[in-house]
Amino acid sequence: MAAATATATEAAGHHQEQQQRFRVVDTALVAPAAGPALPPRSIPLTFFDVKWLHLPPVERVLLYRLSPDADVPAILSGLRTSLSQALRAFYPMAGHVRMPATNNRRHELCYRPGDAVPFTTAEYDVDIDHLIADDSVPVQVAQLAPLAPHLPKGRAVLAVQATLLLGRRGLAVGVTVHHTTCDGAGSTHFLHTWAAAAAARADIIPPPPVIDRELIPDPRGLYDVYLRSMPPMVSQDDFEFVLGKPQDPGEDKALATFTLSQQLLQSIKSAVAHEAARRGMVTPPRCSSILATYGFIWSCYCRARGAAAERSYFLFSVDQRSRLKPAAVPEKYLGNCCCPAIARARADEVSAGGIAGLFAACAAVAAALEEEVREGAQERWDTCVARVKEATAKGMLSVAGSPRFRVYDLDFGFGRPEKVDMVSVAKTGAISVADARVGGGGVEVGISLPVASGDMDRFRQSVADGMEWLRLL
Repeated sequence: MAAATATATEAAGHHQEQQQRFRVVDTALVAPAAGPALPPRSIPLTFFDVKWLHLPPVERVLLYRLSPDADVPAILSGLRTSLSQALRAFYPMAGHVRMPATNNRRHELCYRPGDAVPFTTAEYDVDIDHLIADDSVPVQVAQLAPLAPHLPKGRAVLAVQATLLLGRRGLAVGVTVHHTTCDGAGSTHFLHTWAAAAAARADIIPPPPVIDRELIPDPRGLYDVYLRSMPPMVSQDDFEFVLGKPQDPGEDKALATFTLSQQLLQSIKSAVAHEAARRGMVTPPRCSSILATYGFIWSCYCRARGAAAERSYFLFSVDQRSRLKPAAVPEKYLGNCCCPAIARARADEVSAGGIAGLFAACAAVAAALEEEVREGAQERWDTCVARVKEATAKGMLSVAGSPRFRVYDLDFGFGRPEKVDMVSVAKTGAISVADARVGGGGVEVGISLPVASGDMDRFRQSVADGMEWLRLL
């Protein structure tokens, strides 16, 4: 008991020291750029959106190295100006979610002229070299947390922060987006638009978003089905977003990233195909690079944590834009248009070493994807929330992000990011996936686990063992 008390006291001291090293310099409000007046607009949420009302926002931090002669005031000014330009196209992101008195009491994303996004400028006495540590080296979540801005009260959906790091050698651009506004495809579409404007690269500015949620039909009343499964707070007129549990210094969580190279992913695909042939399967499980990533990480995670439950679950999102019936939704649709695929397998099978665990995980992930993309899959959407709740109650690993979002191409005019972290996975328990910062077609995976319990060390060892086994094939 005394040792535990000492550990908690020490952690609290580190947390207080962290706060002293972080200073807010300024907070400004950035509105959409001037031009023809943007009319007031109320955009009713769809059934894809309402599922996210009671969940914490997505917190992404992009870490950049600055040159010694960088004009820091010009960089900060340029970030604010270009944010205003990007918001011109993505103006609903300057608004907030509300529950109107009319419109059948459906939540809506509301924009009114004068709405703006908080842009915080801060300083933080932490060296960028520490935050962009080598692959698989954990960084304390408590050290990363100050870099992600908080959403203000009133159900605002976007906040931005630019933090100068120790010696002005680095800059962290923190972006917090509430998921009711859009999915990862939409939020990174916004980021690429902002970055292109900041870099003054008109040639790479993406096409504007499609802001029309009437493109999502709901003949079966899924909005109400999903809303009834939400906590009561989301139906109140004055509800506030759940912003996640504040970082508890006693939790001792760290965030580590692991790069799965294209060569490693090809080894996983080959191993799965060979095992399928050995088992006499006419058609091997589908095993794209991202499915290979899911299977490998899920198996390593279960092996590190041990088979505590009879079954294990793994959840990932499937973009339905091209599959939606009766008509496809445009690629640049701004909103949510994803459904969860839930892989299920016996925990002892997925946690097995060698090809047995890897094949079990990859086969289950492939089956979950097929279940969501097959003809008639939309008929199961009414049970979507219930299936997620069941998997969550039994212990589930989930995914945030996608390599398709190309977050390492986000150049605001001072170079590509040295590191991109999704800090919110420490609150949600998900893993993050992105394109590899080293390029070459690999995938980067981020995961947050406790350190004192040994969970992080066991997971790192499990990944290292899995990579070594695949290398020797």
